[in-house]
Amino acid sequence: MIIDGKALAKQKRAEMAQIVQELKAMGVTPGLAVVLVGEDPASEIYVRNKHKACEEVGIYSRVIKLPEDTKEEDLLKLIDELNQDSALDGILVQLPLPKQIDSDKVIERILPSKDVDGFHPVNAGKLLTGQTGFVSCTPLGILELIKSTGIDISGKEAVVIGRSNIVGKPVAHLLLQENATVTICHSKTKNLKEVCQRADILVAAIGKPQLITADYVKGGAVVIDVGINRLPDGKLVGDVAFETVKEKASYITPVPGGVGPMTITMLLANTLLSAKNRV
Repeated sequence: MIIDGKALAKQKRAEMAQIVQELKAMGVTPGLAVVLVGEDPASEIYVRNKHKACEEVGIYSRVIKLPEDTKEEDLLKLIDELNQDSALDGILVQLPLPKQIDSDKVIERILPSKDVDGFHPVNAGKLLTGQTGFVSCTPLGILELIKSTGIDISGKEAVVIGRSNIVGKPVAHLLLQENATVTICHSKTKNLKEVCQRADILVAAIGKPQLITADYVKGGAVVIDVGINRLPDGKLVGDVAFETVKEKASYITPVPGGVGPMTITMLLANTLLSAKNRV
């Protein structure tokens, strides 16, 4: 079965639109500010998609574009202003940032209560310790995709390939909270294939095109492909060799159309959670 991220995102957004209407009836309009520094083409597409998604569900969206040569102190000052803006429930600074700006300083300047990207150390720490906070959007989307299959995660063996702060580590902690037995693999893991073959749930987020072939996958496993890689011919592929692995997996996400649509959807979910907290 192919897990259709677009269809699941559409369903979730329809539910969110209803919640937005209920909040507006209480006098609260959820608001999100997205800050884009420079003119990175991929970032511009992401920001445009986020703005469009906000409009779709009725969230107030403010896009702030700054020039490539923006000084770090000016960006930090802007964040301070957005932190104090009562119309905003969420603040997102699109990464990557130009080299003159320290992204860690920027992330830490956003109030944890408005950090709908889930990158602030306070929110990362809350996930680690099992407290309620904002969780990074891609890991949250991955969990929703797995749950949409109807399988019981508890007791399953899960393997996460990739240890980034944005995807690998948080998704591993989310799976732990669902009582899976979790192994994190990375570029230094020995016998990667053998480790992957044990997985009932396999999450590939390593950034290497079609690295995970059918011989890495246990029959009947749930395979979540987080990778987005562009081949020399322009084709978009994931970290999983989709055509061969789909014959072996019980469920698999496609690229594109799998994890991607859910990432922005979970950003909207976090913004609504922040608005509810405000209420």
